[in-house]
Parts: sequence; C-alpha cells; structure tokens
Amino acid sequence: MPKTAKAKKKVSKPKTKVASKTKSTAAKVESKGPVKISKTYVPKDTEKYMCEKHKVYFRIRLTEWKKELIKANNEALYNGGMDDNNISADIVDQANSYIDSNVEMKAINRQIKLISEIDKALRRIREDTYGYCLDTAEPIGLKRLMARPVAKYTIAAQEKHEKEEKVHADD
Repeated sequence: MPKTAKAKKKVSKPKTKVASKTKSTAAKVESKGPVKISKTYVPKDTEKYMCEKHKVYFRIRLTEWKKELIKANNEALYNGGMDDNNISADIVDQANSYIDSNVEMKAINRQIKLISEIDKALRRIREDTYGYCLDTAEPIGLKRLMARPVAKYTIAAQEKHEKEEKVHADD
C-alpha cells in the first residue's frame, strides 16, 4: 500500500509541474509568436506605435549596436596598449603619442557612455516605456528613434533640456 501511495504522489507532482510548464511555455509562445520580424523589416507609421514588432526591431538594433561598440572598445584598448611599448626619445613624438592616446581614450569613454544609454533604452523596452518622452510621455516618433535609437525625449523636450544645460553651463 505505501508503494502505491508514493507512486500516486510522484505521479501527481510531475503532472502539476508539467501542467505549469506547459502553461508558461504556452504563454511564452503566444508572446513570441507575433513578434518575429524579417531582417529587412523597417517600422512603419501605419502600424500601431510601439507595437511588439517595433519593440523587437529596436531591441535587436540596440543589442547589435551595443555588441559593435563593445567589440570596437576591446580592439581599441588592446591595440592602444601595444603602442605604449614604442616610447620615443623625441619629445615631439612623445607628445603626439600622448595626444593620440588621449583622444582615443576620450572616444572610448564616449562609447562607454553610449553603451550605458543603450542599456537604459533596453530597460525602457522591457518596461514598455520605450518610445515615449520621459518628460511629457508623448510619443517620440519613429523617425527620431530610427535616427537616434537611444532618444529619451521628443525634439521639443530635448531642445528644452539643451537650453537648460546651456544656461547652467554659463553660470
């Protein structure tokens, strides 16, 4: 008798696990089903703004951009480290080398900040706030997002922020 009771318990437990797994996988399939897009897909104004296709398109575009930036940064850092061994006795050559490495490091720092902005944009996609202005909650617009996928503000709100920065910079 105890063996059958154990068997029943074992059978009932996997059934609930299997049922819960199928429900979760079914939900995943439903959410993933309509979001497949072709490689040549471009968001259109005729589609509903920030529909699943748009989100998938921008998620793919942002992740590919991030991968390219990381690869370029790694190559620049690796190649930049190799140049340090070529220290010249000439002061002008040393100055040129210093300026070149300084410019390269500034570019890398800008790219690191851009990677951070890409991560924030990907987080906004997950939170369903991507494509909407952080100040006004109005749609940013597909053309602007196509040109600058990490855009956080509408053009009017961006201009307002830039004017405020200029005012504070003058102080």
